[in-house]
Amino acid sequence: MSDELSTFSAAFLPAVEAEMRAVLRADGADAGLADPFYGMMHYHMGWADEALQPAGGNSGKRIRPILCLLACAAAGGDWRQAVPAAAAIEILHNFSLVHDDIEDDSPTRRGRRTLWTLWGQPQAINTGDGMFALAHLALGRLAERGVPPATVVRALRHFDETSVALTRGQHADMTFETRPAVAVAEYVAMITGKTAVLVALCAELGALVAGADDARVSHFAAFGLNLGLAFQVQDDILGIWGDEALTGKSAATDITTRKKTLPVLYALERSAALRELYDAPAEDDRTFVRRAVALLDEAGARAYAVERAADYSDEALAHLAAARPVEPGAAALRQLTDMLLRRDF
Repeated sequence: MSDELSTFSAAFLPAVEAEMRAVLRADGADAGLADPFYGMMHYHMGWADEALQPAGGNSGKRIRPILCLLACAAAGGDWRQAVPAAAAIEILHNFSLVHDDIEDDSPTRRGRRTLWTLWGQPQAINTGDGMFALAHLALGRLAERGVPPATVVRALRHFDETSVALTRGQHADMTFETRPAVAVAEYVAMITGKTAVLVALCAELGALVAGADDARVSHFAAFGLNLGLAFQVQDDILGIWGDEALTGKSAATDITTRKKTLPVLYALERSAALRELYDAPAEDDRTFVRRAVALLDEAGARAYAVERAADYSDEALAHLAAARPVEPGAAALRQLTDMLLRRDF
C-alpha cells in the first residue's frame, strides 16, 4: 500500500471500527452474549465466534469506508465528520452480504460458516433487516459531528436511493441465473446496481459532508461509480484466471457454476463452441473448466475484460481530476484506484 493511502488508512480504520461497534452495540466485552440479536451481527462482522464470544475474525477489506473518508479529505473537509457515513455504508454493505449468502445458498464467507448456516434462514434474514435499519441510524449520527441538518437529510435520501438500486441489481443478478442468454450491456447495468452504486455513494457522501458544491459532488460520485465498475470487472477476471492462493477461492468456481460474468458473456456472444459447451449436459468439472478457459482465451475474453477495467479506471480518474481534489487525499485516492485495478486478491 502506498504512503499516503497507508497513512490515511491507519487513522481511518480504528475510527470506523469504533463507530460501527458503537452502532451495533459491540463495544462491551460480553455484548453479544448479553443480547444474541446483536451477537449474530457481531459474528457476521468478524467480532465474535459461533458461541458469540469475542473473536478476531476476518472483517473484510473495509475499502468502502476508506473511500468515503478519503473523498471527504480530498474534497477539503475534516474526515472525522464523515466517520458516521463511512460506518453506515459498511454496515449497509454487510447487510447485503447476509442476504446475498442466503439467496446464493453460500455456506462460507471470509473463511467461516455463513450466518444462515448456523442460525437458520429466518434468523439470518431478520439479522440482515436489523443491520439495514441500524445502517440508517448510523448515518443519522452525522448530526452529532456537526454536519448541517439539510446535508444529513440529503445524505439519507441518497442512501435510500442507493439501497433501492442495490436490491434492483441483486434482482437482476438472480434473474440472470435462470436466463439462457444475457447481453453484455445488461450485465453492465446489473453490476452498476449491485456493486458500483454503493462505491459511488462512498465518494459522494464523503464530498457532501465536506461541503463540496454540487458539481464537485457529482464528479466524486462519477469517480466512485467508475471505480466500482472497474473493481467488479477485475473480480470477474480473478474469478477465472486468478491465483487461488491469493484470492482465497477456487479460480474454477465461476466456470463450473456457469456464472455469467463479463468475460464469459463476451465470449458467448462470439464463440459457438463455447455456447455449445455451456448448453451441453454437465461433464467432468476439470475437463469442462479446461475446455471453457481455452475457448475464453481463444475469443479474447480476458484481454477484453482487462481493457474494460482499464477504461473504467481511466474514466474514474478523469472525474476525480474534474472534482479538483486537494492533497494529500487526492494522491491517496489515485493510489487506491491503482491498487484496486492491479490487485490479485
